[in-house]
Amino acid sequence: MLMDRYAAMFSALEQKNQGAFVPFVTLGDPDLQTSEKIIDTLIESGADALELGLPYSDPIADGPTIQAASIRARKSKVTTDDCFSLLSRIRERHPDIPVGLLLYSNLVMASGLDNFYERAAKAGVDSVLIADVPLREAARFIDAATSHGIKQILIAPPNASEETLEQIGKQSSGYTYLLGRAGVTGAETAVQIPAASLVQNLSKYNCAPPLLGFGISKPEQVKAAIEAGAAGAISGSATVNIIAQHLEDLQTMLSELGKFVSNMKAATQKES
Repeated sequence: MLMDRYAAMFSALEQKNQGAFVPFVTLGDPDLQTSEKIIDTLIESGADALELGLPYSDPIADGPTIQAASIRARKSKVTTDDCFSLLSRIRERHPDIPVGLLLYSNLVMASGLDNFYERAAKAGVDSVLIADVPLREAARFIDAATSHGIKQILIAPPNASEETLEQIGKQSSGYTYLLGRAGVTGAETAVQIPAASLVQNLSKYNCAPPLLGFGISKPEQVKAAIEAGAAGAISGSATVNIIAQHLEDLQTMLSELGKFVSNMKAATQKES
């Protein structure tokens, strides 16, 4: 079994009275070499964990920003094999940081369910979130993940019923992806911070710690998420936007990513 890096992370953050900041980028965007430098920069600038996408031709849950990231990676001929090799190199350099994959079921099934999770485990992946698999169809993915020591991340929508929350409580591990709003990803649409009651319900059903995602682009949104009781926040489109804005200037791109992560991480400090 893999070491539980998420449990270690949440425990360490609790000791420091902080929440988690988790940036998302697409592996291989805009190319493999640059992507590796980007991921190192995110970690070195204070990211507590990583959420990483695999390039895909039809990312239905994503808005235009992350769709464009997939397009850039695919134009650079980045394959799933390339991504696993990159993940292995990242894990070798950064043995303790939790690394999650966020992807679509076709990419899992193309490799064969068990084979995909086996490869992910060997590459040092801690969790897998499959955007287009609803909770009612998650059992076989959870079983495959568990057999390889991987956490299968479940999504809690903002309008989740008590029954859904109860099922998440029974089956969740690692963390719970708490949606800040309905729809597709994108920093263009501001997050609707969930009522503290939803976070309390997740706790009532013993769900894995909730990280708030969708529309997180500013430090004040991170702060508000943590004040609402979330264990942290995930920022995707805002992070990817920085890459897109500086494709012609690598040093500026890395510098701006570093500043962004540092500022977002600073907002995770709770008031004593």
